[in-house]
Amino acid sequence: QVQLVESGGGLVQPGGSLRLSCAASGFTFRAYAMIWYRQAPGKERELVAGISSLGGVTKYADSVKGRFTISRDNDKRTMSLEMNSLKPEDTATYYCGRSSGVEIKPNYWGQGTQVTVSS
Repeated sequence: QVQLVESGGGLVQPGGSLRLSCAASGFTFRAYAMIWYRQAPGKERELVAGISSLGGVTKYADSVKGRFTISRDNDKRTMSLEMNSLKPEDTATYYCGRSSGVEIKPNYWGQGTQVTVSS
């Protein structure tokens, strides 16, 4: 079955960096767009970044443009999110999702990884 497993979250100070990873199995990874979402307590889940099936198209939320970079390795069946210049408002649970397009809500999700930005 489809499995998505996130890793790499943690506690980081403002201005710091983290790299999240999503390992995929159970489907043809290179055939799907992949998306990172996040959800903070009391808020709706929001799109952070998306990448097309072959990596040629990426999309970012305005709030993370210039700070976050999404990438994928289809041979390793992994997707990553490099997060730099982290801010307290980036604190959330981050989820990876499988989608049919970079702006289409995923139909499969991982369990999430917590990112906390605090001094």
